[in-house]
Amino acid sequence: MSQDARRTGERPPPEAPHRVHQVERRHRILGRVADEQTIRVAELAALFNVSEMTIRRDIRRLERDGFLRQTYGGATAHLTRSFDLAFNARALERTREKRLIGMRATALIAGARTIFLGIGTTAEQFARYLPARHDLTVVAASLPTASLLGTRPLRVVALGGEVLRDELTFVGGPALATLERYRFDVAIVGAAGFSARWGLTELNEAEAEVQRAALFRSARVVVIADASKLGVATSIVVGPATLVETLVTDPSAAPDEVVALRALGLQVIIAGSDMVGDDIAGNNAADTVGADLATAAAIGSR
Repeated sequence: MSQDARRTGERPPPEAPHRVHQVERRHRILGRVADEQTIRVAELAALFNVSEMTIRRDIRRLERDGFLRQTYGGATAHLTRSFDLAFNARALERTREKRLIGMRATALIAGARTIFLGIGTTAEQFARYLPARHDLTVVAASLPTASLLGTRPLRVVALGGEVLRDELTFVGGPALATLERYRFDVAIVGAAGFSARWGLTELNEAEAEVQRAALFRSARVVVIADASKLGVATSIVVGPATLVETLVTDPSAAPDEVVALRALGLQVIIAGSDMVGDDIAGNNAADTVGADLATAAAIGSR
């Protein structure tokens, strides 16, 4: 309080709230929804010292990513999602890259009749952009992807079994028993880590067991992983990199790791890159990303 204010007894004007980064703001919005089930735009705008339009953009983005439902004047909890997952930092990090990777990977299943879709937020982005096909069966390893695909005109099979609370993934004997009934044309899997030396790695043994079983029942394996996962090795090995036919990643992928993976025979596709031919896949000029990716990039930047 200033000396003038002390002399007059007047209260100083309140200081403006500190502005926070948009990712932190969205985390905190999800926290409010998790605690209160509903939120109001005007209250959040005052809380974060931003315009109501900014909050509405945040809500639209979070709704598009599957975390909540927009309502008149605010938003409510998305009943098909766990906020243990929604509040996880991974779910809000590198969303633009994951969206581009997921969209690009959908072009790799042409002709497939039965696919396995693994776990993780990048797999969820793949599910969002998967074109509807009546002749396609998708065996989903998590509740979020099964939920996203369940209303589409395609056949969706949830693995079943025990559901891990934090990730909403299916694990255990019943999940493995379901896998035994299928042979997959393509397995689309995410990763906690993926490297030339250690291959595909996960954080949880139960999830790794399901992923491992699916890989060995698949004619082709496609890994979808943003650059933060490349060159990383976590504690549980799912399988060697040589099991993988194609990696779809983003332009910030470490060049040394990309070179090492290509040396093992993997096709590496850079989602969102304007480069063609050897600069993208090492051997396939058709890997140029099309106009749909440019549209997705524009969406992600909003």
